[in-house]
Amino acid sequence: MPQTTPSFYNPDSYRPEDSVGYLMRNIISHVSQAVDRKLAYTELTHAQWIPLYKLYNKSASTVAELARACEIDNGATTRMLDRMEAKGLCQRVRSEQDRRVVNLELTPAGNAAAADIPRILSDVQNAHLEGFSQEEFDNLRSYLRRILDNAQRIKAAAQ
Repeated sequence: MPQTTPSFYNPDSYRPEDSVGYLMRNIISHVSQAVDRKLAYTELTHAQWIPLYKLYNKSASTVAELARACEIDNGATTRMLDRMEAKGLCQRVRSEQDRRVVNLELTPAGNAAAADIPRILSDVQNAHLEGFSQEEFDNLRSYLRRILDNAQRIKAAAQ
C-alpha cells in the first residue's frame, strides 16, 4: 500500500519559525557555536575540528573520503588540509600501492587536539538535552532518524 505524504504544513498558514527544518537548523547553529566556544583554546576552526575528528575516529583516510564524510568538495577539502597541515595537525602520505591515492594521517599534535573533541561534543549535547528523560531522548533520536531516512529516500529518488 503506497504511503501518502502528510499535510502537516499548509501554504496559507505556513510559519517558518514553526517548521521542523527551521528548528533543526537553529538547534544545529546553537550547538555548533557552543562547540566552537568550548574548542576555542585549541585554535581549531569549525571547518577544521570536524575533519580532524573524522580522521581521528577513522571515518575517513583519504582526501576523497574526507570530502565525502564532511560533505564538502575536494577543492575546499584540499585548502582546509593545507591549513591543518601548516598547523602540524595532519600530513598527506602518498599510497605505495596506488600513487594516485593520498592517505591522510594525524600527527601526534593532531591526535592530541582531536582527543578532547568527543568529551566536548558530549558535554555540549548533554547540556542542550537538559530536562529530557531517557525515553524522551530515545524517542527524539528515533524521530530524527526517521526524518533522515525520508530525506535520504527523497534524495535517492531525485537522482
